[in-house]
Amino acid sequence: MILTDTHTHLYAQEFNEDRTAVVQECINNEITRFFLPNIDKSSVSGMLALTNEFPENCFPMIGIHPCSVNKNWQQELEEYKDLLSTHKMYAIGEIGIDLYWDKSTLDIQQQAFEAQILLAKKEKLPIVIHAREAFDEIFEILDKHNDDQLRGIFHCFTGNTSQAKKILNYDGFKIGIGGVVTFKNSGLDKVVKNLSLTDLVLETDSPYLAPHPHRGKRNNSTYLTLIAQKVADIFEVEIEKVAEITTKNSKTVFGI
Repeated sequence: MILTDTHTHLYAQEFNEDRTAVVQECINNEITRFFLPNIDKSSVSGMLALTNEFPENCFPMIGIHPCSVNKNWQQELEEYKDLLSTHKMYAIGEIGIDLYWDKSTLDIQQQAFEAQILLAKKEKLPIVIHAREAFDEIFEILDKHNDDQLRGIFHCFTGNTSQAKKILNYDGFKIGIGGVVTFKNSGLDKVVKNLSLTDLVLETDSPYLAPHPHRGKRNNSTYLTLIAQKVADIFEVEIEKVAEITTKNSKTVFGI
């Protein structure tokens, strides 16, 4: 069995005391593939250091998180373009729009999101989308750029069935399912039930959003098995089947 965590911030400071041990524990428990989303230029060095430590297991992305978009986002993106010429990246992410924390930056978030979609197409890379209280705004931009080059993952999906179907209609996208699916009153399990395993990839978003029974504590990629088991329960299949299909889906998206 091979499980793939398609979205984990294992390079974050929350893992400074035990990062190597956490990754090794995951590997020992058949969680062997980790895709690392970037936040902003402050997270690049730590992300690349972890990738260098575990080159067969950790795969970096590059992008500006919507909550990190500021008036200097264009300059930062130019630096990332230079980085793409010297380092292998597996996606442009995480990118998107977040209207939960600050609606006043919507305009520049939209500009940065669109520019990073165009960069992904130029580099023939998937995108990994952060969407928080902004599905309509994100769909508007994706509709504009939808073609056979547009592909990726809607990370940490918490929307409804209609929004999930809209995402899947873009054809090149998978839906990232994380710890929220284990929360008793989230309703996400009912949405997932209306989808297919071929539509899904698994993620932890560690150190955030730990699944039940660890909710509220530091999340880490070892908890991916809890998410996989919940998905297995929803579809009434063995966890090995979930691992097989969702890892295959991740390979389709990321190309490895």
